[in-house]
Amino acid sequence: MTTKPKLLIVDGMALLFRSFFASAAMGHFIRLADGTPTNGAQGFVRHVLTAQSLMKPTHMAVCWDMGAHTFRNDLFDGYKANRPAPPEEMLPQFDMAKNLSLQMGWKNFGVKGMEADDLIGSMISKWQDEADITVISGDKDLLQLLRPSTEIAFMKKGYTEYDIYTHGRFKEEYSIEPAQFAQVKAFMGDTSDGYPGVKGIGPKQALTLIQTYGSIDSVLASLGELKPGQRTKIQDNIDMLKLSHELATIQTDVPIEADLSSLVLPNYEPQIFKEIEERGYTLIAKHARSLYSLI
Repeated sequence: MTTKPKLLIVDGMALLFRSFFASAAMGHFIRLADGTPTNGAQGFVRHVLTAQSLMKPTHMAVCWDMGAHTFRNDLFDGYKANRPAPPEEMLPQFDMAKNLSLQMGWKNFGVKGMEADDLIGSMISKWQDEADITVISGDKDLLQLLRPSTEIAFMKKGYTEYDIYTHGRFKEEYSIEPAQFAQVKAFMGDTSDGYPGVKGIGPKQALTLIQTYGSIDSVLASLGELKPGQRTKIQDNIDMLKLSHELATIQTDVPIEADLSSLVLPNYEPQIFKEIEERGYTLIAKHARSLYSLI
């Protein structure tokens, strides 16, 4: 019996932001000799190295946003418009993290106009029958991507604690299929992403509607069965409801220009970390040696 490949998909931007703010809050920017801050980029690499040691993947992909503007901004001006610009100390660390990822032998993916979520969804769609897949992120929107062969590991504390959702756990907790989750989000909206959904309908009502009727279209076809207040809220916001659904739905058909075989993880040689250390990334080298007993 052949063992399925174990593919780890990393939401690079989620790990980078988390690592940056975790240490920046204490003023720890960990600068290179020229003054360039490295706290987020080094934390990102250390987080991924730890995840590898815990999860033992055979293959890995790192997905990135490619700039703030995506097709969702073209659909709705307010999409993520409420988010502040990244701090100045973070700006050089976007390319730094991607370059460190390449030096580690990891494969980066990013498509202009798409979000990392869309690449993650497309990878799951492409390889769900070929591999057992784990996604590391902090974004609950990814719950809609759960499959029998796919789990989502949400970051909790430090580098080692995760809240892991499987297809079965999601169905038990939400009593819907993961693919229906975007329709729940369409009703409740998302303040973080800046779209309102249906004003006055919160998470519990949104979930109950999809549990009861199965889809947005079925809710709209059954408006006469709803309480007058709820019916009015939906009728007054039908266009925004449909737009919110479009914004909440992760794309699963972005072309992924890679074969699974190209994502095989390398064996780490001591020389890699020696070079990284010589360039000033001492925390990565120290962390790797502690995990992999490298000289």
